[in-house]
Amino acid sequence: MFRISRYMQSLLNPQRAPAQPPVAPGGPVVIWNLIRRCNLACKHCYSTSADIDFAGELSTEEVFRTMDELKAFGVPVLILSGGEPLMRPDIFEISHRAKAMGFYVGLSSNGTLIDQYNIGRIADVGYDYVGVSLDGLGRTHDTFRRVPGSFARSVNALNLCREHGIKVGMRFTLTQHNAHDLEGLLDLMDELQVDKFYLSHLNYAGRGNRNRREDAHHALTRWAMDLLFERCLADIQAGRPREYVTGNNDADGVYLLLWVRRHFPQHEEKLVRMLRRWGGNSSGVNIANIDNLGNVHPDTFWWHHSVGNVRERPFGQIWQDRSDPIMDGLKTRPRPLKGRCGACAYRDICGGNTRVRALRLTGDLWAEDPGCYLDDHEIGLGEPARAGGA
Repeated sequence: MFRISRYMQSLLNPQRAPAQPPVAPGGPVVIWNLIRRCNLACKHCYSTSADIDFAGELSTEEVFRTMDELKAFGVPVLILSGGEPLMRPDIFEISHRAKAMGFYVGLSSNGTLIDQYNIGRIADVGYDYVGVSLDGLGRTHDTFRRVPGSFARSVNALNLCREHGIKVGMRFTLTQHNAHDLEGLLDLMDELQVDKFYLSHLNYAGRGNRNRREDAHHALTRWAMDLLFERCLADIQAGRPREYVTGNNDADGVYLLLWVRRHFPQHEEKLVRMLRRWGGNSSGVNIANIDNLGNVHPDTFWWHHSVGNVRERPFGQIWQDRSDPIMDGLKTRPRPLKGRCGACAYRDICGGNTRVRALRLTGDLWAEDPGCYLDDHEIGLGEPARAGGA
């Protein structure tokens, strides 16, 4: 996850920059797909969910035991996801327990099941953040979600969360077929006074893997990033405390550096230092995923590869075990990157970007990431470049 607002605030308005989050004692952020069932069938779903029951999901007792293990291992954050997590009957019991244990707790929902009947229970949990997915405006969203009226219900969820004092954000996956609605969604963010906007680059996993031909062209990606940078800058200058975040393409950090180099060159060196501390892709290191069956994955787009199951071993043992060659490679610094990624002058910032995308399209985990939208000149190939932005 790349926090555009945090970096821009630190550079341009440091007195109002958010405090850095506490360093975890050793545990990663855990995105937990508690249930695979979903009332929608989105085109880009990485878990390939459907509105059916999936056998073998973790029981409440198993979830609680795993939560104890996660806490003992130093996991600071739980993002409760699905499927649609609100379809799990014990979701509020799980959520209350997670909050009581001191986790930062987020809820990742499609929003269609958030209504006037359950918003009170959602507010009572005290979620640190609720993310509602939108794939465009009106018809665009309903087409992606394959359920008429889902856009209106999701917007209603955003309004209800705001009315009940819940920090809420929009989650948007960029493709060629919905990019035309990005500006409108950012305008809607203003209108509804939404706290956060998360842009996810399409990753090649689950249903998203089958639709990778619909991924945004690199030029479109650059346009979208420029738009987010401009909106973020305008909010900072206006004193609006909003967050802009991206995910699934760690080239975003390098692209921000290039943008700052053009617009605010006096801040370049400070940003380089910050981006090096970030380090780019953290799959298998600072990001983990547990699926509905208890399988542990390097992140949410690695469902085809499990490194263990919490029913068989404690999470901490699984996460520290480097006998799995993929986990060993992901934890290796520097990673054994090839091609453009291996030769890139900014690999200490990007970390090699999304390895699962390289694997899906080339069969080689360490090949160059085909999702990198920077050209050879920008990453220092073919002529001298300032390594790491220095």
